[in-house]
Amino acid sequence: MITAETQHLKPEYDVVVVGGGPAGMAAALGAKEMGADRVLIVDREKEAGGILLQCIHPGFGLQHFKEELTGPEYAQRFLEKVLETEVDLATDTYVLDIDKDKRVKLMSSDRGVEIVSAKAVVLAMGARERTRGAIRTPGSRPSGVLTAGLAQKFVNMLGYLPGKRAVILGSGDIGLIMARRLTLEGLEVAGVFEIMPHANGLNRNIVQCLHDYNIPLHLSTTVVEIHGSDRLEKVTVAPVDETFTPDMSRSWDIPCDTLLLSIGLIPENELSRQLNLRIDPVTRGPIVRSTMESSMDGVFVCGNVVHIHDLVDFVSQEALLAGRNAGLYATQQQPPEDNIRLVPGENVAYCVPHTISSDREHTVYMRVRKPLEASVLNLGEVYEKKLRYVFPAEMVNLKVRPRFLHEFHGDTLKVDIVPTAS
Repeated sequence: MITAETQHLKPEYDVVVVGGGPAGMAAALGAKEMGADRVLIVDREKEAGGILLQCIHPGFGLQHFKEELTGPEYAQRFLEKVLETEVDLATDTYVLDIDKDKRVKLMSSDRGVEIVSAKAVVLAMGARERTRGAIRTPGSRPSGVLTAGLAQKFVNMLGYLPGKRAVILGSGDIGLIMARRLTLEGLEVAGVFEIMPHANGLNRNIVQCLHDYNIPLHLSTTVVEIHGSDRLEKVTVAPVDETFTPDMSRSWDIPCDTLLLSIGLIPENELSRQLNLRIDPVTRGPIVRSTMESSMDGVFVCGNVVHIHDLVDFVSQEALLAGRNAGLYATQQQPPEDNIRLVPGENVAYCVPHTISSDREHTVYMRVRKPLEASVLNLGEVYEKKLRYVFPAEMVNLKVRPRFLHEFHGDTLKVDIVPTAS
């Protein structure tokens, strides 16, 4: 990895990007593309790249670069572009605060505390994993219970194996990938247990990580108790009914020394809350306009801070849009205001962005609440798109062109995904 860092920061920047992962780097490139002269990326890790650095498996870049890359390779491509375009990079640096005048307070071991001013700010802090406390699993608190992402860092970056026999709770993509990784490293994976009646990871990961390695996936089943004093000794699992209540009469014990939790991601929005940005209760990220601008003028957000993405390619696409618009804002060139509000309808959990303009083309991202086979996406009564299937784990994206939107100027559009009429 290239790990170059800017030694001396300027007192003023056109755009400051918080976060040096795939979203942050793409946003910085987008800002440069639109004429922002001075751009700064701030990242709290020692190397830019974010979560990609520990994702050594292939499957990245198929949409953005039209070829299959590993996570570090994908990050390297963006970091090389960032350094070529002379974007300042401050790693091992924390953002302590951002005030309403967009003055950013930074802290690092090398430079101490310093304040830089920005004309526009892009928040691209990513997401964090949900922990055992979020689901209140009963039992003791032995060692050997950890999140799947932490186990991935231990194995891929530090060279430590978390145990000898593992159970994975939750079927998120990181858990599925770690089921394969641990198997390749010689651990026995007793199974993946998912409380929902459907898996929460991409279908390709279910096939490549579980089916190809004969790792069982138990749906509508969860861990109901953790046993052990110093080290995890076993877990008790049980099937659940439609209300997610465990049936203890059908429970069974699984001896293991490791329990990996793959139970979802939460957008990292402490800075967003400090700025009093409006938050969507479903995505747990800021409410955004079509330009990826938040409820505060000049503060843009992108990536997993807004909503959890399936693919890093989608993160890059969204971050480029946010960065370009931040660059336009910094150079006082703003696109027309949004004039249409999108409202999630039947079987749609959320839509991002939350508002769009009838003057431009947009890509709208959404997730369904329940899986369907042949279905139809309806955008009000003006647009219809047939879908072969939809799945809560896989994001649906829709390109909307201006010709469908003109008559809805100042109105709302409801988005529904319903079964195809037989």
